[in-house]
Amino acid sequence: MKQGNFFERNLKIIFPMPAVFFVLLLMIFPVCYTLFISFSDWSLTAGRPMRFAGISSYIKVLNEPRFFDAIIRTFVFTAGAVAAEAVLGTIIALILNRTFKGKELLKFLLLLPLVATPVAIGIMWNLFFDPTIGFLNYVLDTLGLPKSGWVTEPSTVLASLMLVDVWQWTPMITLIILAGLAGLSPEPYESARVDGASALQTFFRITLPMIMPTILTAVILRAVDALKTYDIIYAMTRGGPGYSSETLNILAYKFSFEYFNMGQASAVLVFLFLLVLAFSLGVMKIRKKFEL
Repeated sequence: MKQGNFFERNLKIIFPMPAVFFVLLLMIFPVCYTLFISFSDWSLTAGRPMRFAGISSYIKVLNEPRFFDAIIRTFVFTAGAVAAEAVLGTIIALILNRTFKGKELLKFLLLLPLVATPVAIGIMWNLFFDPTIGFLNYVLDTLGLPKSGWVTEPSTVLASLMLVDVWQWTPMITLIILAGLAGLSPEPYESARVDGASALQTFFRITLPMIMPTILTAVILRAVDALKTYDIIYAMTRGGPGYSSETLNILAYKFSFEYFNMGQASAVLVFLFLLVLAFSLGVMKIRKKFEL
């Protein structure tokens, strides 16, 4: 009887334990193991076992000019892509929040980029970006505009990758903001109509402040993911041409699976983890100021 009472009293602790164990195993352990490797001198081609090396891997990474260039590219890619996705996502969500014919079909079409695999997306957009037979250069040529090298030129490769990211992930932000719009109270809008407020005044003084926490939540989710983008960049450019699209994730991959230096690769990933954590905490702090 006492045993039965014990389980009944602690059901709220016992039931979540498998999920907690799963999170610890698949999320926390890899982070801790990466941190451990970052303090080691482990080269897969040296023919010697892993050995403790202190902060030497961090010093080598900080002395690598490509590391700071990769940080700048990572933030430029994230800021440009997420800003465009937030603006476009908000506009599309406002359109879809209205009632019109073909609305459900448009929602269905918006979901298609989200279900496509990164490799398939990379192949498709590389065909679009092809300097000679690509569709985008064909359009530019038809309009009498100069052709672009897109992902084959250092000056345009990062912007081209941003375009792909915006195409793929704007629908996700749209759906999040659309859910936020659906939960807004109608009373402020009724008061605004009575006071004779215009559509722009209603949007900037009522709608935007009310959905700003939702927009920032979507930005946090997308920005954290964009900071870690690897698959699309590797599938399309592998960090090239040269190092012009080499972000922190691509640099970590090259350190580990091209240069076989696991210590430096792990150090890069630790820096990336800290950057993502700092960014997330900063945006969450901003978000609290907009909460009603």
